[in-house]
Amino acid sequence: MRTDHKLRLARLRRWRVRKTVVGSEARPRMSVKFTGQHIYVQFINDLVGLTIAAVGTRDKANPVEATGANSKCAILTGKRAAEAALSKGISSVVFDRGSLRYHGKVKALADAAREAGLKF
Repeated sequence: MRTDHKLRLARLRRWRVRKTVVGSEARPRMSVKFTGQHIYVQFINDLVGLTIAAVGTRDKANPVEATGANSKCAILTGKRAAEAALSKGISSVVFDRGSLRYHGKVKALADAAREAGLKF
C-alpha cells in the first residue's frame, strides 16, 4: 500500500474517533500517542482546553525498564497513567486511541489502566 494512502486512512480514522470522543471535567479524554521510541498519555478537558495530567516514557520519574514503545512499556505506562489520574481525582475517562487500531500496544495500555482502577 502506498504511504500517502496509509496516511490518508490514518487521518480519516483519527477524525472518525475524535468526532465522537469529547472530554469533560467529569470524564476527561485519555489521549494516547505512540511514537517510534516513546509513549505519551494525557488527560484532557476539551471543554476548557486544559491538560489535567500527563505521563510518558520520557519522564524523569519513569523507571529505567520502561523506556521504549513496546507492549511491556505500554503496560507500565498505563499503570502510571492510572495512578496519575487517580491522584488528580479522575476515576472515569473517555479513551482516545487517535489513529491507532485497538490491539497490541494500545490494548495493553488500556487494560493496564483498567486494572489500576480507571473506568472507560
